[in-house]
Amino acid sequence: MELVTVDIGGTHARFAIATVAGDGAITLGEPETLHTKDHASFQTAWEDFRQRKGGTLPDAVAIAIAGPVGGDVIRFTNNPWIIRPALVKEKLGVSSHTLVNDFGAVGHAVARAEPEHFIHLAGPDTPLSNDGTTSILGPGTGLGVAHLWRGQNGDYRVQATEGGHIDFAPLDSIEDAVLARLRKRHNRVSVERVVAGPAIVDIFQTLAAMEGRAIVEEDDRTIWTRGMSNKDSLAAAAVDRFCLSLGSVAGDIALAQGGFGGVVIAGGLGYRIRESLLSSGFAERFRAKGRFENLMSEIPVKLIIHPQPGLFGAAAAYAKEHLA
Repeated sequence: MELVTVDIGGTHARFAIATVAGDGAITLGEPETLHTKDHASFQTAWEDFRQRKGGTLPDAVAIAIAGPVGGDVIRFTNNPWIIRPALVKEKLGVSSHTLVNDFGAVGHAVARAEPEHFIHLAGPDTPLSNDGTTSILGPGTGLGVAHLWRGQNGDYRVQATEGGHIDFAPLDSIEDAVLARLRKRHNRVSVERVVAGPAIVDIFQTLAAMEGRAIVEEDDRTIWTRGMSNKDSLAAAAVDRFCLSLGSVAGDIALAQGGFGGVVIAGGLGYRIRESLLSSGFAERFRAKGRFENLMSEIPVKLIIHPQPGLFGAAAAYAKEHLA
């Protein structure tokens, strides 16, 4: 069967036609990326995509949404769209649909992706476990967190969480300084304030202040670009510090969720900094859990490199709900 699969974030809405074969295999057509600011609503974006596809679409849809999917009205944090789940069939002209949190969709992608869609980051270079829990986190504009449970019979369950909002716990004097800086603006500092893309600004400015340099206001993209090109030693140090903190948080999430079958780093930022993760202290920080260091050293840590995990995962969520 065919369905439309959609991945909606704050800036972009990605659409594709997915095909689910009789054996359950999922293939994606060429994705179309629309800017949310160019459309007054999700429905008008849908109509734009339908026109691009010749005026007709499959009568099933799977939608991954950057935010909670419960309630009568779904509102987006970074764009003005709203979705009323009860009206999806009527507004879009479909007979069936699935709504899933965007990081829940990533969890479904992890469950269904092939081995070639993962690269090794830390721990033993072995596949993710086929049973038990796998923890999933992804730094982007925020920090997405989910976990995947697999049973020995091949079944699986995905649980999206708000784990990006647990408290940040500094481990050294530099992270103490980052925390102190953030506390000037936030009564409570979550890990998302330290290991999401925009956090590189506060990390960089903390390091600059420690060296007595003038604080220059720059956006996160500029700092990431300079740091990853190694043309700016202070920006490179900020990237390395980000990777250290991400390693600590990933280890904490694995402990909290029981993610001993593996940990997966997801998201576009995770992919862009993959070489930095490998050359930094990410792996050491991931393991550094005191009495549980030996346990942590046995957990494989992977990076998912599927080109469209949100679209693929939304389609997988639909297949699990309607076709299993």
